[in-house]
Amino acid sequence: MSKSTVKQFAPFLVLVAVAIAALFVPSFPSFNDGGKYSAADIAWILVATALVFLMTPGLAFFYGGMVHRKNVISTMIKSVVAAGVVSILWVFVGYSLCFGDSIGGFIGNPMTHLFFKGVNSGAPWSLAPTIPLALFALFQLMFAIITPGLVVGAVAERIRFTAYILFIALFSLLVYAPIAHWTWHPEGFLFKMGALDFAGGTVVHISAGCAALAGALVLKRRKAHIENQEIPPANIPYVLIGTGLLWFGWFGFNAGSALGANALSVSAFGTTNTAAAAAGLSWMFFDVIRGKKPSVLGFCIGAVVGLVAITPAAGFVAIPQSIFIGVIAAIISNLAVYYKSKSTLDDTLDVFPCHGLGGMVGMLMTGIFATKTVNSAGADGLFYGNASFLLIQVKALLIVVTYSFVVSYAIFKFIDAILPLRVSSEEEEQGLDASQHDEKYGRTPQHA
Repeated sequence: MSKSTVKQFAPFLVLVAVAIAALFVPSFPSFNDGGKYSAADIAWILVATALVFLMTPGLAFFYGGMVHRKNVISTMIKSVVAAGVVSILWVFVGYSLCFGDSIGGFIGNPMTHLFFKGVNSGAPWSLAPTIPLALFALFQLMFAIITPGLVVGAVAERIRFTAYILFIALFSLLVYAPIAHWTWHPEGFLFKMGALDFAGGTVVHISAGCAALAGALVLKRRKAHIENQEIPPANIPYVLIGTGLLWFGWFGFNAGSALGANALSVSAFGTTNTAAAAAGLSWMFFDVIRGKKPSVLGFCIGAVVGLVAITPAAGFVAIPQSIFIGVIAAIISNLAVYYKSKSTLDDTLDVFPCHGLGGMVGMLMTGIFATKTVNSAGADGLFYGNASFLLIQVKALLIVVTYSFVVSYAIFKFIDAILPLRVSSEEEEQGLDASQHDEKYGRTPQHA
């Protein structure tokens, strides 16, 4: 069997092997309520789980609308296919690595919940005692799905589809799982250090943003970027639809992270909406004072940056302060996008300036504006006289930035050594929709 044949068959054979192994996992009865769970909390987290899943197709529309029309389908599927890859990995070993018995505060024991062993019938998660463990595991799965999908925007229009499938798997196991364990497991070393990340500022956005930067550097520049060609967005209404789905889904992302139908969930819902609104307006108005016209893209990108920035802070800051967080995050990311456009960095859809820096701003703002008045399990930040907490947030931020970038860079380099990471120049010119999937988005105009 030739080397190319092995590469062609490998993904399918791995899936079949996992499927056959799953046949021999013993079945256990579903959890028995026994009156210990809250029906209201179960109902809300079920809805929140579905809302977070909706963010994945929302992200596909958001990214797909901004690339060249010959790369719309290829960009969208790379986000959505993460739902397939990560879901299987999560049941197999991913959940166990994130939330299994801690090994030194760095990673979960992969055998704790291998193939979801004990998840459907086990005791509830210690920080979510009113919902079944299986529901907590499924809620967390949706975060794991969207994280590698975020990286797509930085490597769009030039990465090979099969290479990206492998990236999703390696990133989920080697980057996402350790950072989630450090941050959200009670024995994780960042958790024990006192770092706060309510819904994924470090775990999701900083990790994905730094991986995006690593991917853009390894893949290098597109031909169109080198030649300074202007690439018009394929479909701005897609971007608007994607933004709406992301904004809607983010209520589950943040408010659901309260892990119950309670006052904290309501507060997180309020901060989420307020920060997104403030950031969308901030980006748009900031563009205007720089001589541009108010644009749909500007408001949409700004709103998403606001959602990113409020994510780590949503359950720790009050609603009024979320306005400031949204405004500042949008200005910082807007300026970063501008200066990036003057550089040779080819981050296609500005994932690092928006998600990476947005997550960093959110972590720092948590360190400044967090208050125990909102969440007694949190901390008071610098604004309330506790400078030491801001230093903890800075330390956690630096650790995650360094780890995510270095390991993601190594992952991209490893993939490039065993597979062609990047499509050929001819395939890039043809467009990835046709060259990678033999499909086309709409009808291509003769002059395109």
